[in-house]
Amino acid sequence: MLTTTLARYFAKRFVIASCAVFLGIFMLLLLVDYIEMVRKTSSIPTASALLVAETSLFRVPQLLERLMPFCVLIGGMSAYLALSRSLELVIARAAGVSAWQFMTPALVSALVLGVLATTIYNPMSAYMQERSKEMEVQLFTGGVVVQDVAQFWANQVTGEGRSIISAAFSQNQGTKLTGVTIFRLGPDGAFKERIEAQEAYLGAGRWELKNARVYSLSELPVNHDTLFLATNLSKTQVRNSFATPESVSFWQLPEYIKSSENSGSTAAGYRLQYQKLLARPFLLASMVMVAAAVSLRFFRFGGVQKMVLSGVAAGFLLYVLSKVTEDLSKAGLMYPLAAAWLPVCVGGLTGVIALLYQEDG
Repeated sequence: MLTTTLARYFAKRFVIASCAVFLGIFMLLLLVDYIEMVRKTSSIPTASALLVAETSLFRVPQLLERLMPFCVLIGGMSAYLALSRSLELVIARAAGVSAWQFMTPALVSALVLGVLATTIYNPMSAYMQERSKEMEVQLFTGGVVVQDVAQFWANQVTGEGRSIISAAFSQNQGTKLTGVTIFRLGPDGAFKERIEAQEAYLGAGRWELKNARVYSLSELPVNHDTLFLATNLSKTQVRNSFATPESVSFWQLPEYIKSSENSGSTAAGYRLQYQKLLARPFLLASMVMVAAAVSLRFFRFGGVQKMVLSGVAAGFLLYVLSKVTEDLSKAGLMYPLAAAWLPVCVGGLTGVIALLYQEDG
């Protein structure tokens, strides 16, 4: 069935439908994100429309990566419903083709799409996410207001006391910060000074602050072109505060996991992301089985609308399950392996059971 003309035709219809849904959601997300970015930068006179559009264009791929299973689910249902409406499934069934043979080409196509999404699309979206952060810095630091921008925080304790570091933007996995504010406390815990800097770079045992201004209780503010602040934070520890596992490429995740474990830091977030990427091809395949279970019904039997709504509801419940398992894993209450693969198993078993009930009684 995998090499026949009919199988290639079914696979082609599925891939075209999934790609069409993917592009449609991409354009919708791009429009919504662009409008939101325009709202945020409306009071910044230096923000050009072209730079805002570029920033949104580079931000959307990572947002869309999370919706990829729904693109496959909707694409699969659309393809099978179109085949059923045109009576092509009726003719195929009359020729002795079973539902499992209908589903096999789409399953193989979903596995291939999942492999490509993990090995090619994910590194590309991670790179574009880093580029979007650089563009956001150009947009917001050239203006007057920086509100509505996510804040990043880190805490360090050295022989000089405690320093609480806040940054408006984080780049290069936390080694470059923009819009930095540092609150320094003495060894006794009393407030010592506040430092505001345009940029901060993490070096060997110190932060290099650019265009810094120091505020203290007993002296007037002092400006510094370059100011150094001692730190005992390593790059791995900084990643845990300023970086997110979703912004790390699939090919770099094993290195990040190893370095985090060697430094004694928790690597649960990186392990979960790595397992989720490994499970992605099978998650897309399970979405195909769910789509087939709710869309292979003939139109003349009626109840197609209910079946489609049940398919959408099943996809939503799988998304909720994946978010719950993800939160449990990040909290240390669930192994990353189980958290990543549980939605895959639940979705696959749901589709298989539904198909067995419909086709084999």
